[in-house]
Amino acid sequence: MEFVQNNVWLFLIAVVSGAMLVWPWIAKRVSGAKEVGPLEAVQLINRKDAVVLDVREAGEFSAGHIAGARSFPLAALEKRVSEIDRFKSRPVLIACANGTRSLAAFGVLKKLGLSELYVLSGGMGAWQQASLPVEK
Repeated sequence: MEFVQNNVWLFLIAVVSGAMLVWPWIAKRVSGAKEVGPLEAVQLINRKDAVVLDVREAGEFSAGHIAGARSFPLAALEKRVSEIDRFKSRPVLIACANGTRSLAAFGVLKKLGLSELYVLSGGMGAWQQASLPVEK
């Protein structure tokens, strides 16, 4: 206890950094997003005709994306409601670079009324690591 009293700032930094490490895990659990890996994503696309929404910025999208994916940058998602409405009857797979933006997009799309939403776990990094094709 004496160590904590003598090193309050050090202790607070340790607590905050620990919380930052745990936060992504907590956010995933709280959001209720259904995460799928790359191989499950391929099955969704092929068997259920899922729409792939890539929520990365335009430059990231043009550098490489899932074949047939549509670019809907996260910042512009709510502005493009009319385009998103046509996907309400189909499963929607949300992809980004590593899965973080996808969780944010999940919340926005859920509010817009889409019900069958999936998040690509690990994002495009996991997709490429699974040696799946990328379109440019």
